Amino acid sequence: MRTSTAGRAGQYAALLGYLVFLAFPFLWLVSTAFKSPRQLGSLHPTWIPRHPTLDNFRQAFDEQPLLRAAGNSLLAALAAAVIAVLVATPLAYVMARQRTRLARAATGWVVVSQAFPLVLVIIPLFLVLKELRLINSLAGLVMVYVVWALPFALWMLVGYVRAVPTELEEAAAVDGAGRLRTLVSVTAPLLAPGIVATALFAFITAWNEFFFALVLLKTPEKQTLPVVLTHFIGAEGVADLGPLAAAAFLATLPSLIIFAIIQRRITGGMLAGAVKS
Repeated sequence: MRTSTAGRAGQYAALLGYLVFLAFPFLWLVSTAFKSPRQLGSLHPTWIPRHPTLDNFRQAFDEQPLLRAAGNSLLAALAAAVIAVLVATPLAYVMARQRTRLARAATGWVVVSQAFPLVLVIIPLFLVLKELRLINSLAGLVMVYVVWALPFALWMLVGYVRAVPTELEEAAAVDGAGRLRTLVSVTAPLLAPGIVATALFAFITAWNEFFFALVLLKTPEKQTLPVVLTHFIGAEGVADLGPLAAAAFLATLPSLIIFAIIQRRITGGMLAGAVKS
């Protein structure tokens, strides 16, 4: 009993330490965003601003076109998430249900492709987009985001499809439902949590992506929010810390809000009790 209690206490302590590790940068970012320049230059920094101010937010919007950049990021991220899910869902179903060598090889390639560094693929992608005349366009950036998110989206959805018992599809076939009706009425609702989770992953990946946007987008009017955030850093590497923190805080809000709205859908509990032995 003592060993079990000590082990559980250790688990809770490790979880608390991990939460503190994750929360510290965000809390410090929020604190910095509301501090005055005098407090930011203080030799004795504090967690809570003594005199909270919105001047950093006003300065951030005055110095950089944050709303336009956020609109570009939102458009690219939403388009990439939707397209990635639409393409990955049927492919994942085939890969999960067809236990052939080709399907296993495709699954292995999906996993291996995640190890490729961005620098390795940026030159081929740049040349392809140049031939298609999609350099410096949001459409070209969306294509890159879809290609980059698709392997991991496939890997996620294959696991969700395999979690759906085949007995449900067999029962629907016995009742006279065709393949399309079975997929739409039986399998698709059970895959909803996986589809939502995959779309969220693709959206956050595209929303936070910096390297591809920096290389492919040259016109200031088309730049995304992560690229615009770098404009708060001067030529000598000195950051305008207050406005940068304010802009970065605003950039994190969409991901947090979307996750808070749909987090109830990200669960595997919908399958509980679907098949009883």
